Amino acid sequence: MAEQQRIVINGGRRLEGEIAVQGAKNSALPLLAACVLCGGESALHNCPRLSDCDAACRILECLGCKCKREQTTVTVNASVIKGTEVPTSLMREMRSSIVFLGPVLTRCRSCRLSFPGGCELGPRPIDFHLAALREMGADIEEKHGYLECTAPKGLHGARIALSFSSVGATENIMLAAALARGVTEIHNAAREPEIVDLADFINKCGGRVSGAGGSTVAIEGVESLSPCEHRIMPDRIAAATYLCCCGAAGGELILTDVNSGDLRPITAVLEQMGCSVYSYGKKREENNIFINLHRPLISPGTIRTNVHPGFPTDAQPPLMALTTIASGTTVFVENIFENRFKHASELTRLGAKISVEGKVAVVTGVKSLSGAELVATDLRGGAALITAGLAAEGTSKISGICHVDRGYESIEKVLRSVGADIRRI
Repeated sequence: MAEQQRIVINGGRRLEGEIAVQGAKNSALPLLAACVLCGGESALHNCPRLSDCDAACRILECLGCKCKREQTTVTVNASVIKGTEVPTSLMREMRSSIVFLGPVLTRCRSCRLSFPGGCELGPRPIDFHLAALREMGADIEEKHGYLECTAPKGLHGARIALSFSSVGATENIMLAAALARGVTEIHNAAREPEIVDLADFINKCGGRVSGAGGSTVAIEGVESLSPCEHRIMPDRIAAATYLCCCGAAGGELILTDVNSGDLRPITAVLEQMGCSVYSYGKKREENNIFINLHRPLISPGTIRTNVHPGFPTDAQPPLMALTTIASGTTVFVENIFENRFKHASELTRLGAKISVEGKVAVVTGVKSLSGAELVATDLRGGAALITAGLAAEGTSKISGICHVDRGYESIEKVLRSVGADIRRI
């Protein structure tokens, strides 16, 4: 069990080599849920081997779908949906499990599920999801920790204005609207690249989604969707993490299978810190990124997380780890999650100087970090500890690896392949 495992890092080893970036976790999960909408067998290529993806497949199987994985391809046969209830044990495994509500409700006209679990990053209210589905004709009651959802006459289109451009709510509405009667408009929709990936999948299946990637998304409901094959986009957060790892350890890396445009908020900061970063590729597709570091890191000043195209909150923890050894003072303002600085106290065990007050963390760079025993309490915080461990002198031992496995495919093998002294015990 990953809960009993630790990652051990002997720091100070430069990284050199090439990393093929995995498929995106934050795209794979809604795409797996979207397979519920299709009356047949869909194939998702470049699907990462993650515990969250495994949990999503177990939810699909619980609903009556047949799932099969062959290397990085997952096939989902949703010809028959036998159940409409997701057990509490599966819902608690990941926060994004709520994304199954929209597709199950619109296809089956009923759904019963408990509140989702996942990393404890503070309130991530699903009120946006529920309010939108009610506007589309759903009857939703909360009973003893469960959501009892019905739509006897099916869902219908609606004009929905989100007060916050929530990624999860945008995805759930898109999925619910795909088979609803009429047209649904989402105003102040999330603009993340993963939203575009989901829209592309729905359209390949015969859906009618327009405006994805902009602030207004329109979905014209259709009677049915057909299965398709789709390649999941690259994981921009995994790519950002490996870029930060290279900055922390020194050396040079090439990341392949990336969308460099999606990474500009991160690469711009790394260049500001003293890293050399450039992207290249064939046929105008910049799908490779080169990074090297041959001079001391300097502080990037103030980093404010925000919705896309701002600096992504998921990239904040590994970047914070990098700034702990950068000359000067860095201020992080976290605008998305309340409890996104749990990794800060663990980084101080390595010798980092960090003060946290509310949504602001102030990092004063130090000359070096020293290895220590650390505990990962969430997914991206775990990535931050690994990033810092690569830079630290001596040995670092990190427990709580089950969190890291939710979003990174064998992170220790990936880093070991480019020269890190890292292993799982």
